[in-house]
Amino acid sequence: MSIGRHAARRTATVAGSRTATSRSRCRHDVDEGVAHATKRWTRTRTQMSVRARASSSNASAASEVARALGLRRDDLLLDVVREREASTSGTMSVEVTNPATGTTLARCRATSANDVEHILRRSKESQERWANEYTAHARAKIVRRWFELVEANAEDLARVCTAESGKPLAESRAEVAYAASFLEWFADEGRRVYGDVVPSSSTGSRIMAIKQPVGVTAAITPWNFPLAMITRKAGAALAAGCSMVVKPSEETPLSAFALGALAKEAGCPDGVLQFVVGDPVVIGELLCASPIVRKITFTGSTRVGKLLMKQSSDTVKRVSMELGGNAPFIVCADADVDAAVRGAMASKFRNSGQTCVCAQRFIVHESVEDDFVRKLTAAANALKLGNGLEDESVTQGPLINAAQVERVDAHVRDALSKGAVCHSGGKRADGTFYEPTVLSKCTDDMLVMQEETFGPVAAITTFVSDDDALRMANSTNAGLASYVFTSDLKRSYTFSEKLEFGIVGVNTGVISTAQAPFGGVKESGVGREGGKYGMEEYVETKYVCVGGLD
Repeated sequence: MSIGRHAARRTATVAGSRTATSRSRCRHDVDEGVAHATKRWTRTRTQMSVRARASSSNASAASEVARALGLRRDDLLLDVVREREASTSGTMSVEVTNPATGTTLARCRATSANDVEHILRRSKESQERWANEYTAHARAKIVRRWFELVEANAEDLARVCTAESGKPLAESRAEVAYAASFLEWFADEGRRVYGDVVPSSSTGSRIMAIKQPVGVTAAITPWNFPLAMITRKAGAALAAGCSMVVKPSEETPLSAFALGALAKEAGCPDGVLQFVVGDPVVIGELLCASPIVRKITFTGSTRVGKLLMKQSSDTVKRVSMELGGNAPFIVCADADVDAAVRGAMASKFRNSGQTCVCAQRFIVHESVEDDFVRKLTAAANALKLGNGLEDESVTQGPLINAAQVERVDAHVRDALSKGAVCHSGGKRADGTFYEPTVLSKCTDDMLVMQEETFGPVAAITTFVSDDDALRMANSTNAGLASYVFTSDLKRSYTFSEKLEFGIVGVNTGVISTAQAPFGGVKESGVGREGGKYGMEEYVETKYVCVGGLD
């Protein structure tokens, strides 16, 4: 199994500005009723654009990165320089590499603590104008325009995503479409944030419940879906009238800044959507401790989520936490095994197994175990490892870094030492690649059954009765995603109701969509993202009583 690698290492700093064309779009994408607010921000954007153009060396470096990645536009990564130029102190930088090759893509200057404070103050000022001077309709038009620009620049975004996350180009293209779908959904949903008129017990009063934006919000997003995890949060926040400060993973900041450039081009006023990059411990603590931030939304590990909740408690913030999973994938005796294998491949091996909803524990009825293992092994063996930017036929990319390779390998070695049978893979490939692995005869004492491996490893065990399957599936502190394959309608309802998970996929391995509530129970998080439920996370309910009317 050969994997292409680059011998040379490229190093570049990326940075940027707004164009006159995009500023013009800003003015045309808002209602006449907020035109004066748009003009107020135009001067600021013009000044920043002039400063960015003056930094010709940085712009040149950004163009070099764009050419290296085969981008059609050379200005999508310019905002990274804007963050660098805005930095008032500190010399730390973040190196962004391609995990498939080890090549350095860019070096971004880390946001300092002083910068974070300045950014938060700016976010508060901008949010007040965004909520009060832009109608819901005007905000929706801007979010809608952002959606259109993401679609129009899909190929460039996909190439940036593949370069820094390593996922195959086809998967990155799918992620761009997924990311865009949240903007499209919330652009419409933002117009439907309705309140209530409540019948009063007095003839001289009227009671209303109105919805208002939470205020300044902060999002901490992961590297495995560097585009979609931002739009799922920011689309709802901006449509609701909130501002947002996004702290993307230091592994994948370029995707975030490319999204930010398109948001500005769509007409998002300065300060409404900002990005910080750097030390996750320092920045996370600052965001949680700041009284300016009224909501923290996080996607990542359960361990970090618990820490952020504790740090947010002193200022009694609202929190949304989408945390780790340990997803069971149940294959009943009456299941269509071929369909189950297709679902397993979609759920388990997407992004090399590095998603929070990946099937982790395959709980298969003993009567169909041999058939399922044989067909899943054949499908896993057909996957092609490699660098997605060089070969579009690649279906399996690398793991994000060497530490993740070590974790996956430790889980496999632990399982094999305790009696698991390896049918495919089971070992490291070159660099940060790991062979797609199928293990059977797995038992409860193995790490692959107890923990989230976050890699391309399918761990299979068997069951006899439905009660056994439910007991095994629910024997975890995690409760995000679960799957069940059965041809019996009654059984599908029974499993759906008794599985202790926030999401249940019945006869499908693809469960994420913009219009549905996404989130977990138990230690897999609090709150929901997507659909009308995702919008509710960014608004407060205010009770208004008007008296003296008799």
